[in-house]
Order: sequence, then structure tokens, then C-alpha cells
Amino acid sequence: MLKTLSVRDVVLIDKLNLDFSDGLSVFSGETGAGKSILLDSLGLLLGNRAETGLIRTGAEKLSVSGVFEIKDKNNPFFALCKENELDVDDEIIIKRTLSRDGKGKIFLNDQPITARLLKELGACLVEIHGQFDNQGLLNPATHLTVLDLYGGYVKNLEQTAATYQKYKTLQKQLMAAEQAYADAAKEEDNLRHWADELEKAKIKPGEEDELNRKRTELMHAEKLIENLNLAYNSLQGRDISNLIRKAQSALEKVNHLTENRFADIGEALDTALIQLDEAVSRIEEASSEINLNANEADAVEERLFALKALARKHACTIDSLPEVLKDFKNRLTALDKGGENIADLRRAVAAARREYMTQAEELSKLRTRTAATLDKAVMKELPPLKMERAVFATEITQLPENEWSGKGFDKVNFTVSTNPNSPRGALNKIASGGELSRFMLALKVNLSQKSSVETLIFDEVDAGIGGATAQAVGERLARLAGKVQVLVVTHSPQVASFSRRHFMVSKTTVDNVTTTKVHQLSAAEKKEEIARMLSGENITDEARAAADVLINGKKTQKNKANPSEETGLLF
Repeated sequence: MLKTLSVRDVVLIDKLNLDFSDGLSVFSGETGAGKSILLDSLGLLLGNRAETGLIRTGAEKLSVSGVFEIKDKNNPFFALCKENELDVDDEIIIKRTLSRDGKGKIFLNDQPITARLLKELGACLVEIHGQFDNQGLLNPATHLTVLDLYGGYVKNLEQTAATYQKYKTLQKQLMAAEQAYADAAKEEDNLRHWADELEKAKIKPGEEDELNRKRTELMHAEKLIENLNLAYNSLQGRDISNLIRKAQSALEKVNHLTENRFADIGEALDTALIQLDEAVSRIEEASSEINLNANEADAVEERLFALKALARKHACTIDSLPEVLKDFKNRLTALDKGGENIADLRRAVAAARREYMTQAEELSKLRTRTAATLDKAVMKELPPLKMERAVFATEITQLPENEWSGKGFDKVNFTVSTNPNSPRGALNKIASGGELSRFMLALKVNLSQKSSVETLIFDEVDAGIGGATAQAVGERLARLAGKVQVLVVTHSPQVASFSRRHFMVSKTTVDNVTTTKVHQLSAAEKKEEIARMLSGENITDEARAAADVLINGKKTQKNKANPSEETGLLF
């Protein structure tokens, strides 16, 4: 609920601090005193458009701040804050400023936020109902959610949403499979030709490197053999083996006389002799491996040319060609099995659709029963509000399939008829300003315990009515205020008499400067204000007596129900 409101330099308000409580609070005052400025100020805290024209003449900027308290921890306000990484606790402070240059700042608990986010958060805090309000219950887009909230069938909503998601997921999979199948079918002949071509090529991993090595070797074959022969002849011509053996024989004599002191030299010569023999053998093998066959060189060139042509054809490297072949085979396999896979998906989509239809139909039945209950409850409220000929009816129709959603296939509209035998229509199209406010009141009386919003504001809900009808409006506002905080801008003494707190809005002019003030009335001041509302500017004794009857009548009713309570302000 709204706990405090502070306003600085908004239109005619220079400085204003108001404290609120739960229950019913009313604002009264003569026409033009500035009651609408209060609503404009509060609207700034709820995300309404901020215009420099609201800044008080002579001031450089306006400032509005409010303190809110939310008792319901399931209020979507907290989820929005978490989603936007905002820290909140039990007390919520919102502050907004706007300078002459059009620059503004918005803070939630000292954390900067955008005007767009403020509007979303504000909708979770306060509902404002006025004669020209086009949001909330007057917006047909909200009627489905309102009805579901009133019905309380959360589990059915969750199941329907989950089944719809499953249905849409399978539908997307089917569309993707059908598209892939169609695309593959278009190029099936090409796929088979390309796969066959690559299959016959028998490309091996690393083949390009191996072919390049062979190609280089074949290009330099004569020079390679020439140098290998030179190396072989060099080793054979000098009889290096005999020289090593002579050295070994001499060292044996040295080691014999020195108790093998230089045995390591002999071992080194043994190793050298072995490695020499191995080198000679390897040179002979290498000579035999070098191929001077020109035909093989041509074959290598042709193979490299063919592989490069295939790589260019498929826009890849030669080493990637085996993967390309694998992809072609997979696509052909998918094509061969595609019809079977699509058939399975079609069966799954049909089954999911049937499941969704079953749950959506059950949801629709629940809505129909809930609508009947709501219609009956609202209709019960209309006669005392002097709308005994009016009809309220919740209209439920089925949407075309392309508009189905996780909420089912229903479209919900709250419709009214204000005259006998006249067709029903949308709330904001059929009802006049006063009628509209009373319809809204009748609805909110029944919906309030289901709503997460803890503060309701009614702007002149009593417009155009008086007497017993105004009394009925006051009674319903008081009943509503037993569940949520209610603030009312009123000209009706009957409505004002039900208030727990009564605020007087007045306008004064000093030295050609006009200022709007708001004063919370004492019990005596409240009686005097209600008398003014009854008689006009000249307050008579009869008006004071009538005001006393209005107020004391409420006290008597309340004290009968709660004898121990004070007999001061009501509720």
C-alpha cells in the first residue's frame, strides 16, 4: 500500500507531505482546487509521462517521492525487480525528478531505473480508475487474465501452457524436418552423383601430403641417385672398415697392457664399425627406393590434379573431402529415412494437439463456470448502484487456431448493456462516465481479494449520482477498503462519510501566487466539510445536522459490530 507521498513544485503544489493508512481515504474540495494534481503527481511515481508543463511556475524542477509497502510476497513486483537485478526489501521508496531542460531521473531504493520499467512496476503497486481510464479492466486484453485470477485454477493453466509449449516445439521440429526433406529431395540426384564420385576417388587422410612428397622426390630422382652413389663409393673406396679394424687391433694391445683402461675407445670403434655397415646398407636400400619411372610421376600429377578439382568443386580442402563424403552419405540416409521420420513427427504433433485441445477445452469449461459466478456477483452489486436495468456479462469466444496460445483458445471480454433490450458491448464503449465508474466498482469489489495490487484509486466514482446511490457507492468502497487500501477523489458527502481519513484539498492565492494545499481533517473538521458538501458555500445548521447523521450513522453501525472500538474516525 501507499504509506507516504511527497510532492515538490508540481503545477500549483509547492510543498506537500501526506501520510496514508490502510482502509478508505477520501479527498474532497471545491472544483478546481487541485485534486487532479494529486493524481498527476502520483501518476509520475507509477510511470506516467513526465512533461515540463507540470513544473511549478518559477521552479527549476519538480520532485515526487513515495513510500510503498507490499504485504503479498507473491506480487509480480518482486519478480520484476529480480529480473532487473534490483534490490528491494519491505519498504519500497520511489523518487522521480524532472528539470526544465526535460532531463529526468528515477530511483527505486536509490537504484536508477528507466521510465519504462517504472511503468511496469507501478502497475503492480496501484490501480487508478477514472472516468477516462483506458487501462486495467477497461482494456479487453486484460480480461482473460482477470477471469483466470478470479477462478484460481492455476494448475490447469500451468498444464495447458506446458502442453502448448510441447505442441509448438514438435510443430517446429516437423516443419524443420519437412523443409530439410524437401531441400534434400531437390538435389537428391546431385547428392548421389557427388557421393559416388567421392566414393570412387577413395581419398585417404593425409594423401595430399604424401603425394606432394612423392612428386618432389620424382622431380629430383636423378640427382638423388647420383648423390647416393657418391656416398656409397666414398665409403667403399677408402676401405674405412679395414682402417677401423686396424685401429681396433692396436687398441686391444694397449688395453692388454693397461688392464683395459681404454676399453671405452674400443667399444666406440665397435659401434662405429656397426653403424658404418648399417649406413652402407641403408644407402643401397635408398638407391633402390628412388624411382626413375616417368609414368609414376605422371600418375602422381594426375592424382593431385583430380583431388584439387574435387576440393574446388566442393569448396573445401583436399583433407576435408572425406568429411564432405560423410555429410553426403548422412543426407542421403536422412532422405531415405526422412519419410518415416516425418510420419513419426506428424503423429507426435497430432497427439500433442489432441492433448492441448483436451486441456484447453477443460480450461474453457472452468472459465465458463467462473464467468457465470462473476457475472452473478457483479449483477448483485448493480441495483443498489442505481443500475438495476444494466446487464453485465462475460463473453467467451474461441479464437482462430493461429491465435491459440499457452493460455488456451479462449477470448474473454467483459460486456455491458445499460438499457433493456439494447445489445451488449465493451465497457468503455457502452457505459457513460458515471456508469463506467460504478461498473468498475462493482467489479473491483468482487475481484479485489484475487488481485495482487494493494492500492486502488477511484477518481470521482460518484460522478452524476447522489442520495441512496451515493450511499451504496460509499458502502461498497468501504467494503473494498476492508481488503485493500482505497483512495477516492469525491464530491459526494455520502461517500466521504465512510472514510477513515479525510483530506481537504484547497487553493489559496497570495500576492498573485496560487497554491494548492492538502490538509488531513480532524473529526470536527470532517463534519464541517461534509456539511459544506451537502449545502454548498453557505453551511447551514441543517447541513451540519445532516452531516452528523451521516457520520454517526456509520459510527453506530461500526460500534454495533465492534463495541470496544473508538468512536473517532471511521474504519
